[in-house]
Amino acid sequence: MPKLARMHTAEHLLSAVMRKHFHAPRNLEFHLGEKKTKCDYVVPGPLSVDDIRKAEQLVNEQIQAAHPVTAFKITRKENTDYDLWKVPETAEEIRIVRIGDYDAQPCSGEHVSLSSEVGTFRVASFEMRDKDRVRIRFKLN
Repeated sequence: MPKLARMHTAEHLLSAVMRKHFHAPRNLEFHLGEKKTKCDYVVPGPLSVDDIRKAEQLVNEQIQAAHPVTAFKITRKENTDYDLWKVPETAEEIRIVRIGDYDAQPCSGEHVSLSSEVGTFRVASFEMRDKDRVRIRFKLN
């Protein structure tokens, strides 16, 4: 399995954890890399080391759940549930990547078939870039 597919699925799981547990509506930007990936999120306030360790634990729980990772397409007119802010306005057909019942987001990237193929998620570092913006860098073992 290509490393970027593993990283990309991990990014989806981290973004879902940040949304569900830390009230970060979406990642603002991210850089996908084979060795390390970084994601920025708007959060209600500063995150602590304990918060980041909790996020790491929650991502690993979802990885270990061995969720099937599938994709399907919808049209822009059919969309009622998905945040399309990264999807070009000219795109009429939109690919949705679903990770079990845990997350589903528009995405055109490559992913693993089961979340358990991701490996162990580890936060390499984090920093508050502003009072309400956190940057998280992660690696996979």
